[in-house]
Order: sequence, then structure tokens, then C-alpha cells
Amino acid sequence: MPFAQIYLIEGRTEEQKRAVIQKVTQALVEALDAPQANVRVWIHDMPKENWGIAGSTAKDLGR
Repeated sequence: MPFAQIYLIEGRTEEQKRAVIQKVTQALVEALDAPQANVRVWIHDMPKENWGIAGSTAKDLGR
């Protein structure tokens, strides 16, 4: 069973996340010849203050 984990900084819409899930699923089906029903995608929606970039949080950087 293919399992993909995607880490994103918070702020994406439900529609954007749905699109990511659909496209990642399709890519795994095509690349691995896996049954679509067996593919799992987990989106980790990270708070901006929990995401570090070059020693600062994404929140402090205005991202």
C-alpha cells in the first residue's frame, strides 16, 4: 500500500488540498501500478510558527 506524507505550511484551502491528494494519488497509481483504492495520502498542515526557515519561523518571515 503506497503511503505519501506531504508537509505544508498552513493556509492552503480545502480545494487545494483535495487537488494535491488527487494528483499525488494518480502519480502513485501510474508510477507504481498500484490500485487507486490502496493509495493513502496524509497532509500535515503545519502552523507557521512550527516551520523553520534559515533560523526563523515562517510566521516571523511573513510566509
